[in-house]
Amino acid sequence: MFTRLQELVDLARENPPTRVAVAAAAHKLVLQSVRRAVDLGLVVPLFVGREEDIREQAEAIGWELTDERIVSTPTNKAAATAAVELVRQGEAQVLMKGYLHTDEMLHAVLRHDTGLRTDRLLTHVFVLEVPTYHKLLLITDAAININPDITQKAAITQNAVDLARKLGVEKPKVAALSSIETINPNIPSTVHAACLSKMAERGQIKGAIVEGPLAFDNAISAEAAKEKGIHSPVSGDVDVVVVPDLDAGNILSKNLEYLASAKMAGIVMGATVPVVLTSRSDPPRARVYSLALAGLLC
Repeated sequence: MFTRLQELVDLARENPPTRVAVAAAAHKLVLQSVRRAVDLGLVVPLFVGREEDIREQAEAIGWELTDERIVSTPTNKAAATAAVELVRQGEAQVLMKGYLHTDEMLHAVLRHDTGLRTDRLLTHVFVLEVPTYHKLLLITDAAININPDITQKAAITQNAVDLARKLGVEKPKVAALSSIETINPNIPSTVHAACLSKMAERGQIKGAIVEGPLAFDNAISAEAAKEKGIHSPVSGDVDVVVVPDLDAGNILSKNLEYLASAKMAGIVMGATVPVVLTSRSDPPRARVYSLALAGLLC
């Protein structure tokens, strides 16, 4: 398992650049991120949005667009649709969210007739490099599925496990989180976590060790687990944490980013191609890491 996100960038640079359709590209942060990825040899961009705005924002950061292809659209909604169509036509290998709302992006991705659906649930995974942890940590789902039921959580878990395996983890260790480590029917997330653990034992979730319910301290710290009498191969060496709902995952991820100086990448699993889905406030490095991750998945 990788310990640093820069390792993903270094590995991705060994491959040919990935063709990326960037929806609603007319924003400085977005263009700064893509330019860094271009300079690193990670991507060949296809910009989608209002052409005059894209060129104006590019000039503002000192980037004179020459050979870069631009598909002009009048609105963000149209940009999302056009970017998805570039992927469907095989002109792009990765879809990237630019400066637009997540729901606008996902609406285009999830359309039955013209989207990028597969038979798998669309789920989001954060990949974090936390200075106080010894390897990359995957958190899911903190961006798409709001209040998933047990069937959806199993799919969320499987997508994250598949990603971890592609990142070199032979048998990922998964913690299904709750606020406590015992089953309490009054706390549904404890029941869901226990079900996920049993589903992994029975092969309904493949290729991973899944333990739950675990509180976050018991997942991250073997010492904390030992103090509570928990004996688990996951505690202190977890690769993936599955959160109870979107709120919990979003708060946990941003807490680690802003208070623990974590670096992060974000990717959507379950579509026909990797989808880079970052927050509009994310710094360029988060988008570069995400593009490197998407390139490796290609």
